[in-house]
Parts: sequence; structure tokens; C-alpha cells
Amino acid sequence: MKPRVVEKLDGFTVVGIAARTNNAKESTPDSAIGKLWHSFFNEGILNEIPNKVDANTIAVYTDYASDKDGDYTYVLGAKVKSPENLPAGMVAVQVLPGRYAVFTSEKGPAYKVVPDAWRKIWAVPKSDANGNRTYKTDFEVYDQRAADPQKSQVDLYVGLK
Repeated sequence: MKPRVVEKLDGFTVVGIAARTNNAKESTPDSAIGKLWHSFFNEGILNEIPNKVDANTIAVYTDYASDKDGDYTYVLGAKVKSPENLPAGMVAVQVLPGRYAVFTSEKGPAYKVVPDAWRKIWAVPKSDANGNRTYKTDFEVYDQRAADPQKSQVDLYVGLK
């Protein structure tokens, strides 16, 4: 899987709900990410986030312990103008400025196409992503193409050195 493009991005803030997890745990029935998505929809979290920039849902991978095999923090929320007046139980994280390789998932059920895209990204030779991964911040953008969870297409941004 080759990146669609490499973009230089300014940093931004995401507010949402978070869990600490790792990829090994995510391949079990005790998936923290699946539980976060369930809470996100059932509790109307997106509607509770103040100062949103747009209607997109953003999933951030941050605080990596090491690489794709270590623990990381997963934050599910929205891009905000400022992280003021955080509702109880929510956190604010910074997506760092820098270069990001942008990959686009296939179309299909989000719970299937997003993990499939990550598996392909993990297998990408370093040169194909135009540099080594930073393991600082990576993120996914769920825009209008993901409005139907069964026919989603998602952009995955991978931080590069």
C-alpha cells in the first residue's frame, strides 16, 4: 500500500474520549477501541464536544510507548478551535505539526476496512512512506465518506520523520 500523498500539516487539537491500548489487545474481543466507538455513538459524545471546527470525527493515536507493537493512547473525538470547557471524562490532545503520509482505506464496514488499512501500512517499506514513522501522532479522519458505517472510506495520516 502506497501513500496517496505526503502532506505537511500544522498541528491541531482534538478533544474526545480516550483509552490506553495496543495492537495485540485490539485483535481480541476485549478491544478498547471498539468499546470507545460504542460509547462515542451511544452517549452522543460528538455533540458534547465544544468549539468543534467541523463535523468530522477524528481518531488520534498518540503517546506511543515504542512502535506498532507497544502501547499507545487512542483518542476518539473532533478537531477543536480551543480545548476550553472540556466536559467531564474528555481529554484534549495535540496532533503535532509535521509531515504525514496519507493513506485511504477501501470502501466497506469501518470496523473492517480501517484495521485492514493499518495492517497494510505496517507492511509498507520505509522508503514507500517517504521517510520513517515518528510514532508521535497518527490520526484517522472520518468525514462524509464515513457517514454510512457499512460503506465507509477513511483517510489515515501517518506521522513521518
